[in-house]
Amino acid sequence: MKIKIKKLNNNARIPSRGSDYAAGYDLYACIDGESCVIKPHETVKIGTGLSIEIPDGYFGGIFARSGLASKNGLRPANCVGVADSDYRGEYIVAIHNDSDSEQTIMKNDRIAQLVILPFLPVEFEEVNELSQTKRNEEGFGSTGRR
Repeated sequence: MKIKIKKLNNNARIPSRGSDYAAGYDLYACIDGESCVIKPHETVKIGTGLSIEIPDGYFGGIFARSGLASKNGLRPANCVGVADSDYRGEYIVAIHNDSDSEQTIMKNDRIAQLVILPFLPVEFEEVNELSQTKRNEEGFGSTGRR
């Protein structure tokens, strides 16, 4: 599948994979200056300098990079971003610092990963009753009790 991508900034980097089998494509920080400091428990929006044309029937899932999250306490503020196929603006990642110390994002640092995923459009039908199941309305932790 070919994905059209437009550089909005000459310093932007095209997403890349860490290996031939990686599902995620690294998104890179495209920032003014050399770095951006994120204070403890603060959220900062960091642009990628890219606009991406996702095909109809798909969306771009923006996920944390495991190393950045586990080593530096940095993650997308909304945990998983959803970039719809009709969005043509800059891909911006709101990065949240979960740590108790300042963290620095440098120009061209990998800040998140983009996974192209299919989805099923549905129509919701309001009903008075739903079908019964063995689990029924048992919620959090209920499947571990069986």
